[in-house]
Amino acid sequence: MIKRIRSGSEFETTIGYCRAVVAGGFVHVAGTVGQGEGVEAQCRAALDTIAGALEKAGCGLEHVVRVTYMLPDRREFEACHALLAETFGAHPPAATMIECGLIDPKYRIEIEVTAVLPT
Repeated sequence: MIKRIRSGSEFETTIGYCRAVVAGGFVHVAGTVGQGEGVEAQCRAALDTIAGALEKAGCGLEHVVRVTYMLPDRREFEACHALLAETFGAHPPAATMIECGLIDPKYRIEIEVTAVLPT
């Protein structure tokens, strides 16, 4: 069974994606950006959106097993370290950070996660 979770973003229809897809005991959350001034504020907002999608799927941030961080400037990632340690510290996922271009230069970080559904 596959469950699709939508966030209501106009881009879900325009581009043809869902915020998250539940399949095979996992929750796959699409790359998520956040609004705000600076990388830390955007990171916090993205994590809030991700947490909301995970909640709709029946789990939480503590169930995340894989995370990918994408930033246009890897030097900005350090500003997010404390927030990420606070968010995932007790349940750290496997993680990758990639320096790359994002869809709009105003975005400083994009986060994608995979979580396992609790049994």
